[in-house]
Amino acid sequence: MTNPTVRMARHSARHPWRALIGWLLFVALCLGAGIALGSRPATTEDYRIGEAGRAEALAAEGGLQQKPLERVLIRAAPGTGPLDRAEAEAAAREIGARMRQLPEVLSVTGPVADAQHTALRVDVTMKGAEFEGKQHVDALLAQTAEVQAAHPRLLVEEVGGPSIGKGVDELRGEDLSRTEVIALPVTLVTLLIVFGSVVMAVVPLLLALTAIVAAVGLSMIASHVFPDAGVGTNVILLIGLAVGVDYTLFHLKREREERARAGGRLTTQAVVELAAATSGRAVVVSGLAVAVSSATLYLADDVIFSSIATGAVVVTLVAVLSSLTVLPALLALLGERAERRRARKKPVRGAPRPGGRITAAVLRPVSAHPAVTLAVSTLALLALALPVLQINITEMSRETHSRAIPAMRTYDRLMASYPELKAMHQVVVRADADRADEVAGALRALVERAGAEDPAIGGNPVLRTSADHRTTLLELPVPRSVNSPEARASLERLRTDLVPGALGALDGTEVAVTGEVARYADYPDHQKRKLPLVIGALLLVTFAMTVWAFRSVVLGLVGIVLNLLSAFASLGLLVLVFQHEWAEGILDFTSTGSIGSRVPLFLFVILFGLSMDYQVFVISRIREARLAGVPTRQAVLQGLSSSAGVVTSAAVVMVTVFASFAALHLIEMKQIGFSLAVAVLLDAFVIRVLVLPSLMLLLGEANWWPSRAARRPSEPERAGTRPVSVG
Repeated sequence: MTNPTVRMARHSARHPWRALIGWLLFVALCLGAGIALGSRPATTEDYRIGEAGRAEALAAEGGLQQKPLERVLIRAAPGTGPLDRAEAEAAAREIGARMRQLPEVLSVTGPVADAQHTALRVDVTMKGAEFEGKQHVDALLAQTAEVQAAHPRLLVEEVGGPSIGKGVDELRGEDLSRTEVIALPVTLVTLLIVFGSVVMAVVPLLLALTAIVAAVGLSMIASHVFPDAGVGTNVILLIGLAVGVDYTLFHLKREREERARAGGRLTTQAVVELAAATSGRAVVVSGLAVAVSSATLYLADDVIFSSIATGAVVVTLVAVLSSLTVLPALLALLGERAERRRARKKPVRGAPRPGGRITAAVLRPVSAHPAVTLAVSTLALLALALPVLQINITEMSRETHSRAIPAMRTYDRLMASYPELKAMHQVVVRADADRADEVAGALRALVERAGAEDPAIGGNPVLRTSADHRTTLLELPVPRSVNSPEARASLERLRTDLVPGALGALDGTEVAVTGEVARYADYPDHQKRKLPLVIGALLLVTFAMTVWAFRSVVLGLVGIVLNLLSAFASLGLLVLVFQHEWAEGILDFTSTGSIGSRVPLFLFVILFGLSMDYQVFVISRIREARLAGVPTRQAVLQGLSSSAGVVTSAAVVMVTVFASFAALHLIEMKQIGFSLAVAVLLDAFVIRVLVLPSLMLLLGEANWWPSRAARRPSEPERAGTRPVSVG
């Protein structure tokens, strides 16, 4: 009872108001410091990966980097007949004149007609970096809206990377608000069922929300080291609500058990200390496991995953801190109230009876036939994992965005009129300035050969040279979707045949290929290369944390195997649902025939961390009984029975939070929410209830190797002293 967890709880319980006020000040300080310092968003340079990123860096050195580009599309309004060419040209001139006056605009092209002469377009290039355009696009959209109002017989629309990015951000914000509307009430109802008290149900929710607020502020500070890619808040909400409620729930349930077991013989402060000595330390172990597991995402060497890791690590550690400080204070304040209520009811003697009818019914076949239960449940999970063999991982391109975004509907109309704008290859060459003409000649030869040999390349190529004549950039239009087989084959042909054939003989040059097709090809390849490193680190971390928590190498290996089993089973279900079309109507999405490149890695890392929650709380109860002298077989059944209710409640909360993300419009967020919800369901109701106990029953005393304490209880434990464990 002298470990740091207990000392913190003891201090908070003895000075509850001081702890409560201190926590509120901490939350306010974190948020205030974050707002004062501001966040550092990821820049264009942070997204550069692979050969495409190298080519973009070369182009930027020569001042030829991509700029934010908006396109104004002018067509006949529905029901007005053919396009009035004169009025359309007048509208295009007005667009050009208005845009050139804006300080955000770098240049404006003249109107370009489509092949069918049913549309005109005006290209507007903005100042600044490519990914910063959405911050300044409102001024351009306002001018387009005014031209539209002046020409009701025309359909004047604007679309481009900045307006689509702005639309995605707005839709993401609306979706997050919707998830809060879904997740918070369901979480509150679940907690009401668990505790039967409004006050006790509100406490976990409030602590989770305050932890989220503090984490948002801290993540803004952390973004100056790890830039925010725009997903940090999503992750903080996703993980914070799940672990924040769960950690408080585990602590509260143990406090109620200790209070009931004491039967009024212990003070409120003593009960709080007992809960801190058991579930409090388990929360620390679980929180560290989630934080360290999430930190392995930094190894992916990608700004998006770094942003995800920062959000997950920060909110998890803050949630742990809240359960160790302000929660004991609240329990102390509520303790006397609870005692008065119990005094008016029939007194409870002795420890509560663990488990319930459902738990007993599930444990009956596990206890009677562990080998059969293990075989059947494992085979079922392996069957669910089989579709992983057909997984198709791609980067979710702009074309996959929800059509609930108005700019995406305009994008579809623009691509229908100008298919040559769908994608492009960019060949960037850096050489000495006196070789600019030689490089340009080689690139023109490449254009002639590409036009003759590559059917995926069409439109008018553009050749540009930097002011210092050291960098030359060739743009080749590709009228194909960026993830289409034709576009990918064209990129491969360009990189392995056309570019080496045209430029291979030029010594002293540096050549790289980028463009939309290259970007969306290089990113998944980068993730595939990093996946073994991250998964290897993840397995090592999971193993080390389990061995540290339970002093058992066997349980460390068991944890790795079970986590892999649940992760692959949930990934298999994800492939089955999202790579096919049968579930489109149910989950409201349009199948891309692929899984987002970030989803598998995110699923593995977050699931491994969250699975440690259940593993720690279930096995710690089993180990606690074993240390008390209970035989391993009975300890497994007793520990599972005593933890089943709280694990089920925690799983319901997590599934609710994650499933609410499956209702989002953005396909990658939908896939992440679905996969995590399924993974938690499988982990809580199959792995921890069927597979784990069956395996532990079969292993017997070998579960605890090489720990001697669990295999051979000490004399005080034989005498009946109840030890303090991590659960």
